[in-house]
Amino acid sequence: MDTKPIISASASAMQKAVEHTLREFSGVNTGKAQPSMVENVTVEVYGAQMRLKDVATISTPDARSIVIQPFDKNASKDIVQGIQAANLGFNPIPQGNIIRCPVPELTGERRAELVKVVHRLAEEGRVRVRNVRRDTHDALKKAQKQIPEDDFKRTEKEIQNATDKNIAEIEKALKAKEADLQKI
Repeated sequence: MDTKPIISASASAMQKAVEHTLREFSGVNTGKAQPSMVENVTVEVYGAQMRLKDVATISTPDARSIVIQPFDKNASKDIVQGIQAANLGFNPIPQGNIIRCPVPELTGERRAELVKVVHRLAEEGRVRVRNVRRDTHDALKKAQKQIPEDDFKRTEKEIQNATDKNIAEIEKALKAKEADLQKI
């Protein structure tokens, strides 16, 4: 039995876990306005839950504000409510056809809080990577009788190396995000 598909599927799943963690990191407010801070906020529009980026254009005209322009101006009220419900630390202000979200300067206390959030997100990412490793080991053990012993050991080692590499990538991103949050 060839172990390459098992290794490939494992590496792909681990990479997806890392990418998910990095996307989560991008949603954490560093004091500088970014569209990613609000684009995944869920908003109830037309009786359905939708992501903000699916119902509006999001831009950052400067480092301190996010501007949201709904595709349908009747959705403005729903968008404002969705952003307030997401508890992102800023208050949306409707202004005609747009919604302006001033991003406040981060306090030391809020920065410390966000560092804890980023650490939690990193741990969730590491757990996802480890779960992929565990599931791959389980699949390998089931197929152990059809795999030569040398291939089995080599595959286990490759999976562990991939796990270590992906966890190191999460750690590197965590350190960069933490430094970004600490920077004033």
